[in-house]
Amino acid sequence: MSEQPWTIESIRDALGNPALAQRFLGEINRAPAHQLLAVFAKWERIAKDTLAAVERGREITAAEAHGDEPAGEWIDGTERIHQVAARIRAQGAA
Repeated sequence: MSEQPWTIESIRDALGNPALAQRFLGEINRAPAHQLLAVFAKWERIAKDTLAAVERGREITAAEAHGDEPAGEWIDGTERIHQVAARIRAQGAA
């Protein structure tokens, strides 16, 4: 979000997911007066994190579309995933 202050409406919109937005509205509407600021601050942080994640996803998608490596440090977890899968198979799981 730009320089505009956060509002209940802007937080709801930033959450994107209708179920999450409904959860936010339910919490903010049921909060006692002395807890309103804390509930608002919690959801403002969630909205900011959501927007940051969406922006990061767009940057990664744009980089890959141009054949570039996405910025940042990336850790290849392939080997770790193979080890976990092997351990699960050894325990008799599918």
